[in-house]
Amino acid sequence: MDDSEPANLGGDPPEDIAAPPLRVKGLPVRTYGVEEELLLVDSSDLEPLPLGWQVAEHYSLSPETGHRLEAELQQEQLEVVNPPQLSFADQLASIHAGRSWADAAARSFGGRVVALATVPGPVTPHLVPQQRYQQMAGWAGITALEQLTGGLHIHVRVDSREEAVAVLDRIRVWLPTLLALSSNSPFWDGNDTVFHSYRYQTWSRWPNTGPPDLFGSIESYDRQRASLLRSRVPLDEGMLYFDARICERHSTVEIRVPDVCLFASHAAVIATLARALVETAAREWRAGVPPLLVDTPVLRAWTWRASRCGIESLLVNPLSSLPAPAGEVIAQLLDTVGPVLSEYGEDAIVDGIICEILRHGTGANYQREAYLHAGDPRDVVASALRATHEPSTEFSSGAGTDISTGAEMEFREERAEA
Repeated sequence: MDDSEPANLGGDPPEDIAAPPLRVKGLPVRTYGVEEELLLVDSSDLEPLPLGWQVAEHYSLSPETGHRLEAELQQEQLEVVNPPQLSFADQLASIHAGRSWADAAARSFGGRVVALATVPGPVTPHLVPQQRYQQMAGWAGITALEQLTGGLHIHVRVDSREEAVAVLDRIRVWLPTLLALSSNSPFWDGNDTVFHSYRYQTWSRWPNTGPPDLFGSIESYDRQRASLLRSRVPLDEGMLYFDARICERHSTVEIRVPDVCLFASHAAVIATLARALVETAAREWRAGVPPLLVDTPVLRAWTWRASRCGIESLLVNPLSSLPAPAGEVIAQLLDTVGPVLSEYGEDAIVDGIICEILRHGTGANYQREAYLHAGDPRDVVASALRATHEPSTEFSSGAGTDISTGAEMEFREERAEA
């Protein structure tokens, strides 16, 4: 939740990847970087550990890799800021390295980090002793005090603010699908919520959350931004928490809708899909292709369904505005960004991991399976801890049990027809 922008995230790449720039069809490949909000737990009893600020103060930067650690709203969290990358393979390696480094830092304080978007068991969060967070808690009350969730934030480079708003207008209809693929928060306060991403429900209690409007121009975007800030409901521009937004300090679009993913390969593939969506949207804008006209309240309903059902039921197909099997909608997403993925040489990798997710399930499915076997939230955390740091291959989601949703078959059939 700390929206003081990290230096160089997804924007100007460091020297080792800036020269020479990778180009496809004469165009530079967009850099993209991710932030992962991880849960900090005690290494002995796996209960949430309120030492995030201390860990981040002591281990703020990894000089070897460029990863950064930052405190979040609550002491039971750490945010790993990964350096920008150019390819799926590098992104996956960077996410693994960031998790490993954060875990080593946590271990020095008697803790571990785990990629859970909500805490499975009961917890009383402890606010980080920082002035901005104290102000937020004073203003938002119980909404802030209870807020302990982990998101995956993806920054993708854009060439201008005009391009950024054109991208937002065109990717917004696909954000619910990204949420469904990332869903990793079925539990809250020791209860199964029946949601796949309950994080999204708790996060929606804040003002200025949810899908962005359809703007049409940077002037319209700036008018809304100025009006919201004049209202003094958000304390600053960092509290404009929409599912996707223009970064305030760097030349990126920030996609904020996904849960933090249990498996590193899931995080890397969702980030890669987000990068492909941004590139596809920018090309459509340059070609004069208009965005799909979907009212924001309608899009909010689509996102609620994605939060509730994940990949196990129906999602709304943006091209028809009608519910369809999740596998079909995800296949449609891949058809939409397919040309970009093919040009980047990432279509086979993305297809393979998406099939694995649809076969074995998301982090939400994995957590429910762990709870079914053990019946104790701490066993869910223990199982998730192993999955967080599992050295996955490019085509491995890490989960081991097939889910009987038919989503993978729907996906394969739709891809074959395409």
